[in-house]
Amino acid sequence: MINRRELISYSLAGAGLSIAGVPMAALAQQTKGTINVMVQPEPSGLMLGIVQNGPTQLVSGYIYEGLLRYDDKLEPHGLLATAWSRSDDGLTYTFKLKSGVKWHDGKPFSADDVVFSVDKFLRKTHARLRASLEPLESVRAIDAQTVEFKLKYPFGPFISLFDTGSMPMIPKHIYDNTDYATNPANAKPIGTGPFKYKEWVRGSYIQLVANELYHTKGEPMVENLYFHIIPDAASRAAAFESGKVDVVPGGAVEFFDVARLAKLPGAAVTTKGWEFYSPHSWLVLNNRKAPFDNPKFRQAVMYAMDREAMVKVAWQGFAKTAAGPFNQHVKFASDDVTKYPRDLNKAKALLKEAGYKGETVRLLPLPYGESWQRLAEMIRQNLIQAGIKVETTGTDVAGWNQRTAEWDFDMAIIYVYQYPDPALGVARTYTSHTIAKGSPFNNIEGYVNPKVDALFDAGAKALTDADRAKAYAEVQKILTDEVPVAWLHEINFPTLYRTKIKNPISSGVGLNDSLSRASIG
Repeated sequence: MINRRELISYSLAGAGLSIAGVPMAALAQQTKGTINVMVQPEPSGLMLGIVQNGPTQLVSGYIYEGLLRYDDKLEPHGLLATAWSRSDDGLTYTFKLKSGVKWHDGKPFSADDVVFSVDKFLRKTHARLRASLEPLESVRAIDAQTVEFKLKYPFGPFISLFDTGSMPMIPKHIYDNTDYATNPANAKPIGTGPFKYKEWVRGSYIQLVANELYHTKGEPMVENLYFHIIPDAASRAAAFESGKVDVVPGGAVEFFDVARLAKLPGAAVTTKGWEFYSPHSWLVLNNRKAPFDNPKFRQAVMYAMDREAMVKVAWQGFAKTAAGPFNQHVKFASDDVTKYPRDLNKAKALLKEAGYKGETVRLLPLPYGESWQRLAEMIRQNLIQAGIKVETTGTDVAGWNQRTAEWDFDMAIIYVYQYPDPALGVARTYTSHTIAKGSPFNNIEGYVNPKVDALFDAGAKALTDADRAKAYAEVQKILTDEVPVAWLHEINFPTLYRTKIKNPISSGVGLNDSLSRASIG
C-alpha cells in the first residue's frame, strides 16, 4: 500500500534483438553493442497506444514509456515519474514527473502529455485500459512536472496501471487534433524510450537505435536492437543454434526445443520476466449450451484431465498446474479452494449425475504451434477416457479469434495475461458485465453469478488490503466450485539467451523493457 508521503525513486528499461535479413555489417557489430532478438509473430504495428499485442509490446516497450515500471515482486518504481503520493481516502494520486525528459524529436515531455495520453488518446484507443479507467473522475496538470489523478471511488489496483504496455505516454504535439488511426507517426513511432525507431523491413527485421537524448545516464548500454522476424518454428530454433540470434522470447520456439538449445555452449534459459503478466491457461467451456450449462459436467471435465502429465509432455516442465482462477503471482491468490486432482471415477460419476448422454462436444485448439497441439490432443484423450465424446475442430489464428469472439465453440483452449491485480486481469473473465461479442479475452464462456459480480466489485473498491483479500478469497471458492472454465496451467515461458548478454531480465515485464539495462560482455 502506498502511503500519502511515500516517495519512490525512478528507474527504467529497454530491449534489443537481431536475425536474418540484417546487413552483415550490423551482425559483425554485435560484440560492439548490438543485440539480436527474435519477435514472433511479426507485429501488426508499432504504435503501442493503438496496438497492444505481445509482439508490439516486445518492440515498442523500448520506444514508449509509462510513468512507472515494476519489478519481479510487482512493486512499482519510477520511470517517467520520480515520486508519487496517495491521499488517505484513496481518491487522489499525485505524480511528480522527471525533469529534462525529451521526446525522440527533441520536444520536451510534460504533464500536458500525460493528461492528453490518459484522458484523450488512450481512452479512445486502448480498450483494456479504458475499462480500468472507469473509476477515474479527472486527470489534470497542476504544473509542467506534476499530474493529479482524482478517482470517483477507491480502486485498489490503480497504482498498477502505469506500466508502458497499459499506459504508454503519447506525444500531444504530434497526435492532438489528428486522426489517431491514420497519423503518419504510427509508421515511425516517437516516444521517450531508450531506443528510437530506425527501420522496419517487412518480413525480415525491425531496427531500433540508442536514444542519444535519453534521460537516464548510462542507458541504454547497447547501440542497436534488431528484432528478427522468422515465420517457421524450426528456422527460429536454427537461428539461435547458429548464433544469428542472441535472445529468444518465451514461446518463440517450441517448448520441446528449449532444453536442447539451452545446452548449447554459451547459452542459458530463464523463466524470469513474466511476473507482471502472470500467464494463465484454461479450457473455456461454453456455459450457454448443454452439457456445459451443468456445473457437474464442468466439474467432471476438471477431474478427467491429467494436468500434471500435460506439464511434463506439452510444456516440458515450464508450467505449473493451476489451482484455480488466480495465477499465484496475482495479488490475493488463495490456495484455500476446491482441488481437482485427476480422478476418472469421480469424473464418470459426475457425468452420470449431470445426465450426460454421450453427445459429441467440439474442442477448439489454440493454433500457436506444436506444443499447443500436443496439449489439445492430451485433453481430448483424457476426456474420452472419462466417457466424453470429443471432436477436435482446428483452425488458424484468425479463425480461432473469430470463433471465440463470436462464441462459436463448445470448448476452446486459451491463455491470457492476468496482470498484478485481480481487478485488472481476472475479473474480466467471470463478471457478467464483460459478456460481449467481439473479443476472446473477456467472459466468452457466458458465466453469470450476481454474487461473483458483487465480490469482484467489492474487491476492486475496498480501501484496505484486508478487505480486498476477504472478497477475493470468497470469490475464488465460489468459482472453483462452479468451474465456469476448466483451469489448466500457470505458464512459465522460458527465455533463451546468450550468456554474453549480461542482465537480460531486470523487471517484471522481462524483455519488454529490460534490454536497455543489458550489456554485452
